[in-house]
Amino acid sequence: MSNFQDIVGRLRASFDSGKTRPMEYRLSQLNALVKLLKENAAAINEALAQDLRKPAFEAEVSETSLINTEINLTINNLKTWMKDEYVEKNWATTLDTAYIRKDPFGVALIIAPWNYPVHLLLIPLVGAIAAGNCSILKPSEISKSTEKLMSDLLPRYLDQDCFAVVCGGPEETTQLLENKFDYIFFTGSPNVGKIIMTAAAKQLTPVTLELGGKNPCFIDNGCDPKITANRVIWAHFFNAGQTCTSPDYVLCTKDMREKLLPAMRETLEEFYGKDPKQSPDLARIINDRHFKRLKALLESGTVAIGGDSDEKERYIAPTIMIDVKESDPVMQEEIFGPILPILTIENLDEAIAFINRHERPLALYAFSPDNKVIDTILARTSSGGFCGNDAMMQMTLPSLPFGGIGKSGMGMYHGKFSYDTFSHHRAVLIRSTGMEMLNSLRYPPYTERNLGLLKSAIEVKRKGLCNIL
Repeated sequence: MSNFQDIVGRLRASFDSGKTRPMEYRLSQLNALVKLLKENAAAINEALAQDLRKPAFEAEVSETSLINTEINLTINNLKTWMKDEYVEKNWATTLDTAYIRKDPFGVALIIAPWNYPVHLLLIPLVGAIAAGNCSILKPSEISKSTEKLMSDLLPRYLDQDCFAVVCGGPEETTQLLENKFDYIFFTGSPNVGKIIMTAAAKQLTPVTLELGGKNPCFIDNGCDPKITANRVIWAHFFNAGQTCTSPDYVLCTKDMREKLLPAMRETLEEFYGKDPKQSPDLARIINDRHFKRLKALLESGTVAIGGDSDEKERYIAPTIMIDVKESDPVMQEEIFGPILPILTIENLDEAIAFINRHERPLALYAFSPDNKVIDTILARTSSGGFCGNDAMMQMTLPSLPFGGIGKSGMGMYHGKFSYDTFSHHRAVLIRSTGMEMLNSLRYPPYTERNLGLLKSAIEVKRKGLCNIL
């Protein structure tokens, strides 16, 4: 515990010195991250392969490429983002200066999960650095190889007076949370998110919680089965389904299901071959505990495609399930694995009702050739993010915010949203020292005339209306 206090104290002293505030300093640390990724690309891919047997293609696309995009976008725009934002004034402050100053919070704690252990550690860090914060990073102890690599590399590239890596499991995280932070950014499960939020509440520390949930995927009758299968199968089985924005289950009519199943079978063979276990493009389950949890979920409903498993390799074949009930275990928790249930509904209204009686998801997907159907689902549901006629691709746009709602999380990041998340928007009004006669309207002794003049000077009027004193 004392060691954690020393680390937090060291970083707070650095922050209080003003070291992280200049734009040049922030850019130097962002460029150091670029160098880290470039010089250690092979080591990063190897660590991800050891932890998840993640294919190099998936590692490049979902980990390092997206991080580089985030850094480059931030470097390109940092000067603009850091500028004071001048705001509209009322009549009473016409001669004054009013703006929003973006201040860093101070010392931020970033806690990352195991499924994208580089991406979900470093992309929040980009926002924290850009906003001028010091940061403590807590990689997941479950992805052991990546944890070790990040704890070794980050201190070698970043300023150790302002950035630190802390390793360990739940016990160490609990001790770490007893310290005072100025911001906490957590990615993980809703259950752990509650623990993080409880600890933050004791210190009144603001938080961003990026959690998970069961992401629905509605497929309309008019969809092309093969195109739809390609997109859904890619999104769900990417990283062996261990993605918080993965389509968690499909909703479609029975007729559409009968068209989808052969198309999905064909797509799975095209993607992973006749024996997916031999495919170099299919990741593995992270550990034995998650393997056993997923194996138990295979007992729900009927396995239509796949279902094979190998505990020694932590392998579960890409699996499609049918005849699944809403009450089945596979529908009671986020699957987070290569199992995709298909539930049948009669029509669009029933699908919307099904979605709305469950917790609001991190992502919602809808496939239809009819834009009115897409718009109807978008208008009548709520989710952290939404994508029509594809899945997970919304994650590739840093111009869109990423974040949950309700049980799937709170707060947002990516691109400028990351910068804003790690910045305190400070209201600033610098008043003129003259024109005291105007200010006298608010001073005692109060009069009805002064009240009317003052209200006219400070109230916002509706457009198209005039005010007669």
